[in-house]
Amino acid sequence: MSADERDRLASEYVLGLLDPEEMRLCEERLERDAGLVVQVDLWRARLAELDATAAPVTPDPAQWARIEAALRPVAAVPPKPRPAAARPSRMAHWWDSLGLWRGYGLAASAALVLLALGTAHLARQAAQAPVLVAVLLSDENQPAAVVNAFRDGRTELLALSALKAPAGKSLQVWTLWDRARGPVSVGLLEAMDNVQLSVEGLPRPAVEQLYEVTLEPAGGSPTGRPTGPILMKGNASPTGAGI
Repeated sequence: MSADERDRLASEYVLGLLDPEEMRLCEERLERDAGLVVQVDLWRARLAELDATAAPVTPDPAQWARIEAALRPVAAVPPKPRPAAARPSRMAHWWDSLGLWRGYGLAASAALVLLALGTAHLARQAAQAPVLVAVLLSDENQPAAVVNAFRDGRTELLALSALKAPAGKSLQVWTLWDRARGPVSVGLLEAMDNVQLSVEGLPRPAVEQLYEVTLEPAGGSPTGRPTGPILMKGNASPTGAGI
């Protein structure tokens, strides 16, 4: 999926313009496409101010009375006596069936188990969600990679492009959170790939922390600082998972 297609899909998803089948396919893709997750978060951030402009609506004071009236039980009507010879209806037989109610009980229990499993799954997903995301943009202002920082200290790089270093060169990943200290190398690649960045011993990532990829001599910068051209860069932003 190209960057333009990913951006269009994310915008239509956030705006609620997808039909049910498209929505289902998009949500399935969100589970495996980190670039799409980033675009969805960006679109939600863009539209947050628009959401805030919606005027509050006060419900009709009589609405609760109408709801209560609709829920009020109807007075019971005494049943007409049945002829002595009349046989019980099939519906009455089902209603009095122990097997029927046992089946309903088992179905309800299964539904509760599935609900509990689903809740646990959502909790695990929330724990695995990044708290900071940096979209690294190329010179053409196109998303080329994503950096995800997690609550447990892990930081990963997800490639959105197939960039490779030419012969005799390497791609080096840097981060900068303190200009007095300067950029610090957190990864060395021959080609863009999905990798865990080396952040052991570094401070926890912070909002606006810079990440960038430069082109360096094979084996990395000889000075410990970026020496080659910057191929992509971006600043970390918070996600809905919190910091």
